[in-house]
Amino acid sequence: MKRFSLIHRIIQTHSRVAAVGASLLCICSFAAGNAAAQDTAWPQRAVKIVVPYAAGGSSDSLGRLISVGLTETFKQPFVIENKGGAGGMIGSQQVAKSAPDGYNLVISGVASHVIAPTENPKTYDPIKDFTHIAMLGGPPIVLAVNAQLPIPDLKSFMAYAKANQVSWGSPGKGTHGYLIGEAFEVMSKTPMQHVAYKGGSPAVADTIAGHIPALFTTLSTASAQIQAGKLRALAITSSKRMPEFPNVPTFAELGYPQLVALTWFSLSGPAGMPSGVVDKLNKEVRKIMQSQAAKDMLAKQSMETFDWDSAKFTQYVGEELKQWAPMIKTVKPDN
Repeated sequence: MKRFSLIHRIIQTHSRVAAVGASLLCICSFAAGNAAAQDTAWPQRAVKIVVPYAAGGSSDSLGRLISVGLTETFKQPFVIENKGGAGGMIGSQQVAKSAPDGYNLVISGVASHVIAPTENPKTYDPIKDFTHIAMLGGPPIVLAVNAQLPIPDLKSFMAYAKANQVSWGSPGKGTHGYLIGEAFEVMSKTPMQHVAYKGGSPAVADTIAGHIPALFTTLSTASAQIQAGKLRALAITSSKRMPEFPNVPTFAELGYPQLVALTWFSLSGPAGMPSGVVDKLNKEVRKIMQSQAAKDMLAKQSMETFDWDSAKFTQYVGEELKQWAPMIKTVKPDN
């Protein structure tokens, strides 16, 4: 009897364990099914897209472009919220700390997700704290000179710089224009003196006025003055020649393949977003960026874009960090 009772208890114990295991399996299956259902149903309410800069800039224009398209596609409002400050870090940090449910997104970019977090690494990790969804686009950097100078091309500029004490302007230390200018100076072994400005427009104005002979800034900032004949563009950092400036060569075709870079903007969200939501957003954003309205806006602002999935774009962010972080860490911004 004792042996029978012991066996009976063992059987009961195994039955209870099996029942618990089955219950857990059901719960897990339900949770997985529920997550999948949530992915399928998203979005069920308004989605906020934080633009971490003031209204009116390239990031704001791109954010509003995709918000209109996403609203039309998903039949829920995609609402822009401008939250500037700290080189894009304040708005980006807000999104990084939000729930990864697809209802809080941010217009990310090279300033907010490469330059600023490298300078301030304790704020957030640009890879681990975000889900990078899709590339939007951005302008390349241009090397331009005062059109009155006898400098028709990059080779002539290098010779001129080596024969004279040449200074060049940028939108400020730590900006993308500054990084490209410094990299070119090192790669070409062309000694020059950097002059930091508080923005690209003042640097353009001083170059036209003859206070400095050259500058590195975004093509969108300088394009109007290039087209007006007041500045001469010598080279740009895009991967190919821009349709609006077919006579301006790329740095790559002039022997500097490392200088392929955009002041890019993109769409990201907090880390851990559901893959189904990411795939939906990536697919629709890419479709928007290939539309005629987007192409017209990109051309008007001298921007380039790439049709990448989220994995390729995330890899690109990592490559940008690897390329520019060592140089950024050596920069001491002006006070």
